[in-house]
This record gives sequence, C-alpha cells and structure tokens, in this order.
Amino acid sequence: MNSLSIFRKVAVAEGISYILLIFIAMPLKYFADLPLAVKYTGWAHGLLFVLYIAFFIMAWMDNKWKIGKSALIVLASLLPFAPFYVDKKLKEDN
Repeated sequence: MNSLSIFRKVAVAEGISYILLIFIAMPLKYFADLPLAVKYTGWAHGLLFVLYIAFFIMAWMDNKWKIGKSALIVLASLLPFAPFYVDKKLKEDN
C-alpha cells in the first residue's frame, strides 16, 4: 500500500472525526452536559489529525506535489467536509 492510498484513508477518517466532534460531541457537551463526548472524540480527532499531517508529508514527498496543491491539502484538514473533497480530487488525479 503506497503513501497516497494511506493518506486518502486517513483523510477520510480525520474528516469523519472532525464532523463528529463539531456536530455531535460539542453539542452533547454544551447542551446535554456530557463532556466525555468531547474528551474521547477530541482525542481520536487529535490523533487522526497528527496522522493526516504525517501521511500528507509522506505522500507529498512521494508525489512531488507543488506548494499550492500542498497548501490546499493542509488547509483542508482545518475545514469540516474539506477532507472528503481532497480525497475525491486525489482519486481523480490518479
């Protein structure tokens, strides 16, 4: 399995964890007084974010992406739903 394939899988998992954190865990914390939802979802999302960056670097080096494309991919990790777009575009490129 190459670095791009692994990166795409991690990107999707990171995107899912971000959506769960923002749209499920945080409302549970603030509206239902369930702070553990953020604790565990946040922990998982943090780990997946670190993996996203690590596998991005590996895929970037292997695929020799230009700086503009690389910057957009990193920026996508900060926006909900954007990692799914990155996955789609990377799939189309290959």
